[in-house]
Amino acid sequence: MQKAFYDRLSRPFEENEEKKKRLIAANSVVTKAFYIAYPVLLVILALTRDDRFFRVLLVPLISFVIVSVFRRVCGARRPYEIWDAPPLIRKDTRGNSFPSRHVFSVFMIAMAAAYVCLPAAIAMIAAGVFLAAVRVIIRVHFVRDVVAGTLIGIGLGLLGFFVL
Repeated sequence: MQKAFYDRLSRPFEENEEKKKRLIAANSVVTKAFYIAYPVLLVILALTRDDRFFRVLLVPLISFVIVSVFRRVCGARRPYEIWDAPPLIRKDTRGNSFPSRHVFSVFMIAMAAAYVCLPAAIAMIAAGVFLAAVRVIIRVHFVRDVVAGTLIGIGLGLLGFFVL
């Protein structure tokens, strides 16, 4: 996709400081909510001595390491590195754009939730789609990055929680 496509997505937020602040806040809130939800899920499983605890701990951990190594090797550049278009949030990371680890993590956590409580997972998936869109709009990822993060998170989650 061309720079013009990404500019059209970001422009309404660049032109309106209040919209931009709300978008950045939404990015932060959704991200933090997932990073709180996952430990809470683990604590609940541990306190109830649920046999699923170790799977819910290890599948995301192993998958996160795999994705982190892959993106380090891949080293894909971010939109703001390629185009003269700064991200809407403070970000100076170089490379490591593909796949989006934020989006991967959200969908992996949603798959862990699906393994334990499907209704919670449905809400998490909806929030994940929203976060994927936000990560593109704020110009820290390309569409391919968030789509790959989504598919890898769901795929490894399905494999780790429901197939193996």
